[in-house]
Amino acid sequence: MNATSEPTGAAQDSERTAADVTAGGDGGAGRVVLLTTSHRVAPGLLSWQAWQALHGADRVLCSDGAHPQVPYLREAGIGVDEESPTARELVDACAGGRTVVVVATGEGESRLTDGLAGLAGSGRIRMPDLELLPASYDLPGARLLDLVQVMDRIRAECPWSSRQTHEGLAKYGLEEAYELVEAIEEGDRDELREELGDVLLQVVFHSRIAEDDQEAPFSIDDVAGGIVAKLIHRHPHVFGDETATTPEEVKEHWLRTKAEEKRRTSVTQGVPLGQPGLALSAKLSSRARTAGLDVPLPAGEGVGYELLAMAVRAEAEGVDPEAALRAAARAYRDAIRGAEGFTEAGRDAEGQMHDGEGEDEGEGKDEGKDEGKDEGKDEGKDEDGA
Repeated sequence: MNATSEPTGAAQDSERTAADVTAGGDGGAGRVVLLTTSHRVAPGLLSWQAWQALHGADRVLCSDGAHPQVPYLREAGIGVDEESPTARELVDACAGGRTVVVVATGEGESRLTDGLAGLAGSGRIRMPDLELLPASYDLPGARLLDLVQVMDRIRAECPWSSRQTHEGLAKYGLEEAYELVEAIEEGDRDELREELGDVLLQVVFHSRIAEDDQEAPFSIDDVAGGIVAKLIHRHPHVFGDETATTPEEVKEHWLRTKAEEKRRTSVTQGVPLGQPGLALSAKLSSRARTAGLDVPLPAGEGVGYELLAMAVRAEAEGVDPEAALRAAARAYRDAIRGAEGFTEAGRDAEGQMHDGEGEDEGEGKDEGKDEGKDEGKDEGKDEDGA
């Protein structure tokens, strides 16, 4: 990104080439290069263009002597002066066609850039060429490093977060998982993004807590490394020599590699019994059907056995009974609210907002919510989970 400002009233400057400006051969106004770097990229890993600018500069300035890039620049033979010039001082330093590189601090150089903009706008100063040169770039997922860093500081300094345990945060994981499902079913994109972040926080929070375990510690890198290895192993058609052209073939690969990993003695192993009843029934039915087991439903009377039969039938027909019941329950909720005279906005027929509306759903919901989250689970990545 180049931001070049031609000096007012100096037509001859517009005819100078970039090479002339860089070399400063005609005694011109010179060039200022504002070099920006990402703190998420290891110091010293700079673009080739950045190294060229640094080695070719007449001076390299940095107002922060503790800038993480400075030791690496000096190790590469580049002299870095710890200075914080004003805009006018920087313009003067470029006189005679000189090139000055300013290594921007993490907070940016707004004072300097605002000052340069003011000088350029005045029309009274012959300005050097101004160039913004990103020396390192964030890769996709770079903000995850920020999340890990922020969580690490919160765990160390926050009186509430520093005392949390896996067991104490478990309830928040369930809450956030349900809120994520609700955002998906409602089709609210903003809520979906927020709830995904809340679920992600569970993973980072629990991983940070796990680092403090005295007997079996692990970190977020261990968690990420495990899921990366799992995904690669279970996708031999992507990362290996096998082929898969249909979703059915992909599922076959997944189940085969999973069976090799788990070596379970029963298809019921790994099915969490704590999940909602309809989901549990459907999962057990799916496991039995996938394994080719023809297991009659247990004989019994009562609503529980009736619901079990309905859940098994729904799963066999490709219907998620839990989602189907939630959709029906939401319709029932809307009917109740309609009978009460409420609109979608929670107001009655006269337009009045009722006190306590939604108390049952919201009571205690935010207590510790933003800091207390649970780890995500990989059960359910496909029909048979992980």
